[in-house]
Amino acid sequence: MAIYSYIRISSTDQNEDRQFLSLNDLNIPSENIFIDKQSGKDFNRPSYKNLVGRLKNGDLLYINSIDRLGRNYEEIQNQWRLLTKEKGVDIVVIDMPLLDTRLNKDLMGTFIADLVLQILSFVAQNERENIRKRQAEGIISAKARGVQFGRPPKKTPDNFGELVKQWEQGKTALNEILKICDMKETTFYKRLGEYRIIQRFEGKNRVKK
Repeated sequence: MAIYSYIRISSTDQNEDRQFLSLNDLNIPSENIFIDKQSGKDFNRPSYKNLVGRLKNGDLLYINSIDRLGRNYEEIQNQWRLLTKEKGVDIVVIDMPLLDTRLNKDLMGTFIADLVLQILSFVAQNERENIRKRQAEGIISAKARGVQFGRPPKKTPDNFGELVKQWEQGKTALNEILKICDMKETTFYKRLGEYRIIQRFEGKNRVKK
């Protein structure tokens, strides 16, 4: 029998130390600890796939909590069946002693474990959906306050109008204009369109006066 563990964190800026601490006394070989830094929305994760390929009948798998396995209700159920029924692997969920497939293998024990698994799987997916909702609400609120997301827009040089005139008159090549403005061609044409709209607007205002 080989002993394995699976660790998952949602992004590269999160820390897996808490999950490692829970494994301290289990004597799991380092080569048998598989880590993914990826969302739990599905099981299309490289380390998890490698782990499943290694697991054999009678092996033991530790995970810190159900939400570290995944956050999709239906897929958690499917993967649990794959591991425990098809591959014959025992699973221990460290923070939930009722989810230890080595224990209570009678009908009542199996029923209770299945029920707990369904509840925790539901909680895991529900929390993921709540996180996404809070993130969306946060973005909407931030945008309403004028917070800009992504890269800041490339600033147009103060003499952009003069540079455009030189380019239109053939006095300066486009490549040279792009270097002076420190812009890509697509950005230049976007700024050019904005510049011409402003010029037309200001021209109309002068005519009205």
